[in-house]
Amino acid sequence: MGSNKDIELIEDGKRMDGREFDELREITIKAGVLKRADGSAYLEWGKNKIMAAVYGPREMHPRHAQETRKAVVRARYNMAAFSVPDRKRPGPDRRSIEISKLVSEALEKVVFTEKYPRSVIDVFIEVLQASAGTRCGGLTAASVALADAGIPMSDLVASCASGKIEGQVVLDLGKNEDNYGQADVPVGYIPRSDDICLLQMDGNLTEEEYEEAMDMAIEACKEIHGIQREALRERYSTELKDENEKDLAEGV
Repeated sequence: MGSNKDIELIEDGKRMDGREFDELREITIKAGVLKRADGSAYLEWGKNKIMAAVYGPREMHPRHAQETRKAVVRARYNMAAFSVPDRKRPGPDRRSIEISKLVSEALEKVVFTEKYPRSVIDVFIEVLQASAGTRCGGLTAASVALADAGIPMSDLVASCASGKIEGQVVLDLGKNEDNYGQADVPVGYIPRSDDICLLQMDGNLTEEEYEEAMDMAIEACKEIHGIQREALRERYSTELKDENEKDLAEGV
């Protein structure tokens, strides 16, 4: 969050990118995009481009880090050096370590970890192009990748942020809105159980503004959840079609 009086974020009742206050940026998700991963997903959200890959469950190393009664969900969030206009220094930084921990904890809420004691499920999130909201996009893509890997889960996690710009509560902040707005509230939501598994806030909101921002984010997460499910349906309907065509070609 910052301030710059020369930048107008709202003009004639609309945001600078033409969206309504409660409108998401365009979201596209594809599942099963990496052959060498156990599960994967690619997400485009506005100008964000994010890849997620899942490996496991597999034996946890080092062994002293094993949990005797459950698997460990170990997420690694990383922004590529070329993902932002000013080249990012390669390697983990404080922000990426924080987001990795938050994503791990959020995903553990839906994965049936008790089925895989002493194991680890590795989730890699690579931000190829960043334009605000990458932690929400990364969590959303990672959830689809876990489902693509066949990991037993109670539900998918959908994530979206709301916030405040020029005194107005809005959904899904864009880059300038994130940089120069007054508040940012990332939310991770589990629709089936109506639970929040990730919640942060940067900036200041009144109680009424906070409630409006939360309602807006949760409704958006429900919409995103539908996009996630459709990506998985498309993935497996395509796979089934390919198998049927192969059987026909082989005369089965």
